[in-house]
Amino acid sequence: MKTKRIVLLGLLTGLALILFIVELRIPNPFPIPGVKLGLANIVTVYAVFRFKPQETALTVAARVLLGAMFGGNPSALLYSAAGAFCCLLGMLLLRRALPEKQLWFCSVIGAMLHNVGQIAAACAVMGSLSVIAYLPMLLLTGSAAGLFTGLTAQLLLSRMHFSDC
Repeated sequence: MKTKRIVLLGLLTGLALILFIVELRIPNPFPIPGVKLGLANIVTVYAVFRFKPQETALTVAARVLLGAMFGGNPSALLYSAAGAFCCLLGMLLLRRALPEKQLWFCSVIGAMLHNVGQIAAACAVMGSLSVIAYLPMLLLTGSAAGLFTGLTAQLLLSRMHFSDC
């Protein structure tokens, strides 16, 4: 991998981490645990459409690990990792079928898969299926957040082109 590409992936990881930390400071307007905008996902969606799958996965893994450390909540690592990698896997599969013009749709599905991954992790940790009751509301808010992050990532993708990477 070229040095320029490694630096760019490092910058994207840092940007995703900054967005994640900033979002932690925004109060949740909804009385439902787990509802958030997912600003760091803007970087993930961008990376899915601009980089190799393994490069994107490394970026996501670094952001999840560092986010748990810097966010001060290492117990959230399992939920964040489960959601992030369900989301990433779904978006990587959709990437094969969708053109860049439909990146926003990929983001919506990715956000919903993120919620499914988090609920699955919660069910496993709690040893109970009762948390599935949160899933419909999380899917609704997740799809709205995914649309926002997807449209933002699509705008970035259309305006940012890194050649020679």
